[in-house]
Amino acid sequence: MASSIVLYWGSGSPPCWRVQVVLEEKKLQGYQSKLLSFEKGEHKSPEVLAINPRGQLPTFKHGDIVLNESFGACLYLEDVFKSQGVQLMPDDPREKALVLQRMFESDNLTRKIGGIAHYNRDVPENERSDAGLQRLKDGLTTELKIWEGYAEKMGAESFVAGKNFTVADAVIFPVVAILFRLGVSQEKYPHLAAYYSLVKERPSIQATWPPHWKENPNTGDMLKNV
Repeated sequence: MASSIVLYWGSGSPPCWRVQVVLEEKKLQGYQSKLLSFEKGEHKSPEVLAINPRGQLPTFKHGDIVLNESFGACLYLEDVFKSQGVQLMPDDPREKALVLQRMFESDNLTRKIGGIAHYNRDVPENERSDAGLQRLKDGLTTELKIWEGYAEKMGAESFVAGKNFTVADAVIFPVVAILFRLGVSQEKYPHLAAYYSLVKERPSIQATWPPHWKENPNTGDMLKNV
């Protein structure tokens, strides 16, 4: 069953990581895992472009079904393999609504991080300004305070949408992990840090920890002042 699933992915990419976590949680470890290098441009290879014309990762196939959006792939896997592994979407409509809310609003964090990364990587030095970068960091700080409030409200030993691990956690945890890896202070956001520590030890997370993070566990400082 799992052998008909193919995942093209890149190490440390939150969208890729979340699909890997769902595959682990659904006990689909026998899928075809194809690790590609962003640095070498392997995500733009003819093999990937044949099924994903944007040349982005993750690229996901199940038989002849193709899904190149990570949220869609996660929801698809939960729907198709609902009775297998961990149930990642609750049946109760109210609980399901919160899972979907947290899942989709996580994209706000991803975009804020991406804006800062783009500024540091792509904006020429002579066009940069401290004020411009600070505005981007202020936007991320505002968003982080919202998520810190969510984590505080949920309480200790709770996941992002309740007492059970759901697809929302599979989606948001890789983003939280990259925030702390890039220098966000765990002391400044203690409730998010507690959530990070709780979920980090989950077998599906440990099994899919980015390979290059294992090789280089040192964190960066791009977000140290956020």
